[in-house]
Amino acid sequence: MTSRTGNPHPCSEAALSNGAKTTAPEISVVIPSYGCRECLETLCARLDAVLSALVPSYEIILVDDRSPDASWPIIEALAQRYRAVRGVRLSRNFGQQIAITAGLEASRGNYVVVMDCDLQDPPERIPDLYHEVRKGHDLVMAKRVERTHSAVRLVAARAYYALMHRLTGQAVDGQYGAFSILSRKVVTAFLGLRERERHYILILSWLGFDRGTIEYAHTERHAGRSSYDFIKLVRHALGGMFFHTSVFLNWIVYAGLFFTAASFGTGTYFIYRYFVSAALPGWTSLVVAVLFSTGLILASVGTVGLYVSRVFEMTKGRPLYVVDRQCGCDSHSSNS
Repeated sequence: MTSRTGNPHPCSEAALSNGAKTTAPEISVVIPSYGCRECLETLCARLDAVLSALVPSYEIILVDDRSPDASWPIIEALAQRYRAVRGVRLSRNFGQQIAITAGLEASRGNYVVVMDCDLQDPPERIPDLYHEVRKGHDLVMAKRVERTHSAVRLVAARAYYALMHRLTGQAVDGQYGAFSILSRKVVTAFLGLRERERHYILILSWLGFDRGTIEYAHTERHAGRSSYDFIKLVRHALGGMFFHTSVFLNWIVYAGLFFTAASFGTGTYFIYRYFVSAALPGWTSLVVAVLFSTGLILASVGTVGLYVSRVFEMTKGRPLYVVDRQCGCDSHSSNS
């Protein structure tokens, strides 16, 4: 197992000092952590109780996305207390979507659960996800039939996903969040995508695969407050749209063509006015010149942008994230 930085994970088979081979846990739980210091103790306790009764082996991967509330010492302490807990600390804040990717790459389980750290996704519903995916699905998503978000945020989310459906032609239900379980096949396919602007739900939608669903009630946050303010939500939404479609660049081209056509139409109109009635001196040439140059510039920039946007992302070659340190190696067995 190798990180995006090219270094082997300390918990991988190659890094074990005794050289003994390890068996993959049945379930890995990936949890990006940011601003959740007060939730981690309760989260791990509830996860340990649920998973120990569900499967013989499991691991809990807490990805510290360089949280400002000093969560890492708590994660290290939890890794000492629970053999199932593994901690991954990123070198800086890369964002929730990248943190999910880091956790997925660190995971070793046959099935991988992704959930938030604030306990709004109840760990007690993991057995439902697991039993559903074992019916033959490649992944199972949890649908929030009851949500605790504000009315404004719910309306904005509904409008965002409606716009995404309009732009991409793919229906994405805003009632789905990150709470889900993936088979190893889906995890491998997910990690094969190299885009930097990532959106967990949209990637899973694009990948396809056979998907199951369970329904659950979104509970109140256990402690603290969400790190997503209005600006971050807007940035995340725009990132998702730009990741999933290049339609905005197409619109730039269409706008350029429209203004170019408008310049010819306006020019024809003022030439007609020149012969039929009086026209203001210089007005005709000024309007035609401005409209034509604007249309030509927008069309040119949009056309070039269609190529540059694809080439730019492919040529940077930067890793998606950099791992600072890790803790915890053992996957817990309920029989031990």
